[in-house]
Amino acid sequence: MLRAFFGMGLLNNIIPFCLIVWGQTHIASGVASILNATTPLFTVIVAHMLTTDEKLTINKLAGIIIGFAGVATMIGPAALTGESSSLWGQLAILGAAISYAFAGIFGRRFKTMGVPPLVTATGQISASTIMLIPLALVIDRPWSLAMPSGEVWAALLGIALLSTALAYLIFFRILSSAGATNLALVTFLIPVSAILLGSVVLGEQLEAKHLIGMAMIAGGLVAIDGRVFRKKTSEKVL
Repeated sequence: MLRAFFGMGLLNNIIPFCLIVWGQTHIASGVASILNATTPLFTVIVAHMLTTDEKLTINKLAGIIIGFAGVATMIGPAALTGESSSLWGQLAILGAAISYAFAGIFGRRFKTMGVPPLVTATGQISASTIMLIPLALVIDRPWSLAMPSGEVWAALLGIALLSTALAYLIFFRILSSAGATNLALVTFLIPVSAILLGSVVLGEQLEAKHLIGMAMIAGGLVAIDGRVFRKKTSEKVL
């Protein structure tokens, strides 16, 4: 069980967190959130390859094509010519999305192992902490940094309690009941909030291609979910 916790921590915390933090130093937060929203698209592919009950369907295939087209539209032709200074930042966020996809599939084993969501979340976070402490000591050298202010400590506490502890408890509960693909669909909420916050709080601007790409990714997620098409089909039959 310990190896499972460390594996989950690596896929769901260490790899994506490091890639996202580094990537966001090179691209705007809104773009990063849109790229992170490709997680469901990668999850569909990984689930098809590694599971027996979350196979690829026509709707999911259509969603993948639309979603990847959205990513290509958003990154633009500069990605093919190497002229984009933020290309590596964009690829880092996509790498994080792929890691999240594998994490969703990897995390399915905890249900079969009979591990409750609270224990799974605690084990993953604890394992991640153990692995990250040496890296933080070597890379960040916290003893050389200024003492954080009260506002920083409050922000860290909020992130720890709400965005981490509570979020992962909900994460593993949904994963256990709805599966990896459905769990990954909630990632679509991130770009919307990030775009609004980035625009209002940070004054960031998004180009038309970013908005078009987000719309195409949204269409891909709708196709993957499939409920709209099933509803229309049933109405047509009736």
